[in-house]
Amino acid sequence: MTDTSKSIENIDETTHASSPETESVKADLAPLPDRAGVEGLEEKWTRRWEEEGTYKFRNTSDRKAVYSIDTPPPTVSGSLHVGHVFSYTHTDIIARFKRMQGFDVFYPMGWDDNGLPTERRVQNYYGVRVDTSLKYDPDFKPPFEGTEGKKIQAKDQVPVSRQNFIELCEKLTAKDEKLFEDLWRTLGLSVDWSQTYHTIGDHPRRVAQKAFLRNLARGEAYQQDAPGLWDVTFQTAVAQAELESREYDGFYHKIAFHCEDGTPLYIETTRPELLPACVALIAHPDDARYQKYFGHHVYSPLFKVKVPVVAHPAAEMDKGAGIAMCCTFGDVTDVQWWRDLKLPTRSILQRNGRLIMETPDWIEDSEGRSNFAHLAGKTTFSARKEIVDLLHESGDMDGEPRPTKRMTNFYEKGDKPLEIVTSRQWYLKNGGTDAKIRKDLIDLGRQLDFHPDFMRVRYENWVNGLNGDWLVSRQRFFGVPFPLWYPISQSGAVDYAHPLTPTEDQLPIDPTTDVPEGYKEDQRDQAGGFTAEKDIMDTWATSSLTPQIVTRWEEAGQENQAIFNATFPMDLRPQGQDIIRTWLFSSMDRAYLENHQLPWTHTTLSGWILDPDHKKMSKSKGNVVVPSEPIEKFGADAVRYWAASARLGTDAAYEISQMKIGRRLAIKLLNATKFALSIGREDANHHVGQSARTTWKFSDVTVALDRSVMAALASVIDTATEALNAYDHAKALEIIETFFWQFCDDYIELAKNRAYGTAKATGKVPTKEEVLSARTTLGLVLDAFARLLAPYLPYASEETYSWMHENGGSVHRAAWPVSTPYRIAAAGADPAMLQWCGDALAALRKIKSENKVSMKTPILRATLSINGSAQSTSAQGTSTQGASAQGTSSAQSTNEANEGQQENSNHSVPASPADFVRSALVDIAEAGHVTGPITIVSAQPAADAVPEDVNSVAKADTAGGASGSESEKQNPVLVISSELGEAPKKEPRKK
Repeated sequence: MTDTSKSIENIDETTHASSPETESVKADLAPLPDRAGVEGLEEKWTRRWEEEGTYKFRNTSDRKAVYSIDTPPPTVSGSLHVGHVFSYTHTDIIARFKRMQGFDVFYPMGWDDNGLPTERRVQNYYGVRVDTSLKYDPDFKPPFEGTEGKKIQAKDQVPVSRQNFIELCEKLTAKDEKLFEDLWRTLGLSVDWSQTYHTIGDHPRRVAQKAFLRNLARGEAYQQDAPGLWDVTFQTAVAQAELESREYDGFYHKIAFHCEDGTPLYIETTRPELLPACVALIAHPDDARYQKYFGHHVYSPLFKVKVPVVAHPAAEMDKGAGIAMCCTFGDVTDVQWWRDLKLPTRSILQRNGRLIMETPDWIEDSEGRSNFAHLAGKTTFSARKEIVDLLHESGDMDGEPRPTKRMTNFYEKGDKPLEIVTSRQWYLKNGGTDAKIRKDLIDLGRQLDFHPDFMRVRYENWVNGLNGDWLVSRQRFFGVPFPLWYPISQSGAVDYAHPLTPTEDQLPIDPTTDVPEGYKEDQRDQAGGFTAEKDIMDTWATSSLTPQIVTRWEEAGQENQAIFNATFPMDLRPQGQDIIRTWLFSSMDRAYLENHQLPWTHTTLSGWILDPDHKKMSKSKGNVVVPSEPIEKFGADAVRYWAASARLGTDAAYEISQMKIGRRLAIKLLNATKFALSIGREDANHHVGQSARTTWKFSDVTVALDRSVMAALASVIDTATEALNAYDHAKALEIIETFFWQFCDDYIELAKNRAYGTAKATGKVPTKEEVLSARTTLGLVLDAFARLLAPYLPYASEETYSWMHENGGSVHRAAWPVSTPYRIAAAGADPAMLQWCGDALAALRKIKSENKVSMKTPILRATLSINGSAQSTSAQGTSTQGASAQGTSSAQSTNEANEGQQENSNHSVPASPADFVRSALVDIAEAGHVTGPITIVSAQPAADAVPEDVNSVAKADTAGGASGSESEKQNPVLVISSELGEAPKKEPRKK
């Protein structure tokens, strides 16, 4: 199994890779915009990324240096909804992260453009339907060109040839794919668009047909005539994986069969219209009520057909009357009884859902034949109503139908219950009938890393619950054809047992237009000639091979072979949890049959998006939100933030509030970076000047508070990297975002005046060393944030990175931060110091808020109580127990505090909460506008241990502040005594 959880060292040399050996970050500062905003960033950077090939696969040959993604090809049948944005964003975050770790990311995009959804859209869009008897018309013009979502009735649809219909499908999917691509690009997916494929394209068709021919040669693919599930609307067979069980209203009808002596034997059924297809009455062998009937015959009502009464353990004694009629076929139990008991076949249902027109020959009674004539050609619904009336007239209906609800199988895309009809179909082995394959697929699944891991059980439950092989043929038109023809004997009989196949180098082929070797076109459908296989493959039969399609499996040429060797097995399969049974399992089955190994090493499974009523968002329910709307309103970064906030495997609500938070985060990143980069670069008019070069050296971080920031950032980098390596994008975002806001709200405010080299409150101008330390910290940390947030906010991150590295390439090709240089710069500092100092500043500002005065109002004096026993939790989740200082510290003036701050520039490390605050007192005073002395006292854990003189000062305080020990328990830093100065006068606004 490929280990993709580690970083690799072949970082692009054009980046400023932050590695353990890095001593500095070189910055080419660009001119800053007058106003920083998210508007226009998508268009600007999407164009730049395309021009520069930022996300192109570099064709690295070393498998260990490549990270490959089996991207889900979205179904091209209309429009995307925000649920797609949700899951595809999760994948893109990992792709961007791995690229920044130094991997050559192979990230293709595909379009699943064949299958029923596409056919339905084409029918409605152009107002056409297929008539296989028609010949191709090269001059055909569709009657409609888009219907604004209105469905064209079948009676108004114009019949066209199969080939004309396929051309319309190709035309519309090309149009839809362009819209989809534009949306994905705007969302910021870092896809290599040169690796795009279409499941109906030549290459995917060649792969699908080649795999099928090999399956056929190995005996893994086979055809048989058998009863199977059938959708009467789409007139196609349906596989087990495509079933959806729904509650369906029905009625129990109590109906009398007649024994030889004329006595009635009552059964109850919800399908009375199938009476003409009855082949037996069946009861449980232990049911004493019916044991005397076993081995005897009864006659069906209305039709007088003789049927046996037999025993079978699958009969349910407590269901209905306990005895059931077996019809061919009403449900899957009928199929089981028919097989086990070797009962005859009496089919009356056609593929279009209507009863046959001709009266079946097993109904010999003249009255019975007359009764069937009332049912001939009717739908099952109409036939049911008709036969109930006939049963009432004959007296064979006992009472009125009794309402019931039953679970009924539907095709997942259909709106009518499935029927069971007998037809010739193709099957592929998947463990449903082969115990060895089943065991091997279970074992293979246990080698796959599921994220989240609990999803593994869904895969295993599905494999263990299979009751048959995979039905892969469909009676539709727009899909991958089976590459087969069949010989026709001189008598005109089709020999399905000996199909004609092309060679692999002839693929892909369409048997309806291509001719097998040794035959001519004029022999098509003629005695002594051939006929084409007209069925197509299930769409999952193609998309199950996406790992082989995108990695160029079995494609000729050295370049294709090199790509396959470098990308297969792939690293990641991202997908929705609802298609584990279909896409994930079928891909596992195909890789097992073709490659004898896993198709990928990891799979990530997203939850569903819920509407405001907490229902799954889906097109069929009409509760979807088109993603272009929130992107236009809030920006792509904001929508990505909403998606990234949800963990894998969990459902999430569509929340505008989260998008607003994401937009605010992106804007804050822009503004904070612009502010930091503008320091020292203003001209006389206070506008940013020209480009500039600078170097941020880690060794220039010398002030204790700044080192604390370095320590906190190092911890954030480690924790976020660990989370992303574990595919927990939401945890990583939470860690990064929390520290980002702490940095902006606390550190920037605390260090702002020092970075400017000013002292507005204390009068103590910082030294050059202290100024440099602040500016360096701002530069290094915001450079790191541009990279840490790049997978989540690609546009805002790219914009800020371009301000810092005008000629340094894209942030998305820059190195993912590693913690070592930041930890070295921290020089043993405690990351909790930043929070304690932030708490101290917050306490000073709280005094002003409580007194309803401006934040610029000076504080003439203040006494801070430091609750050293309180636990302080830093942004990255590290809990630090502060050590209590002994007793009460002596009063410190701001002059003395400044000297303390200078001392801490010389590598001393504060060890207690009181020391944390004391060492940064000038920064705190400047940020809090404290012009006079600040006294620091250390509160004891117990309320009664607080010194009396501290309480007395607090009680005498007239300027506000906390005075009770309860507040001290809750707040690590309190202002227990203060005096406010005069609020500054409001300056008139400049016109």
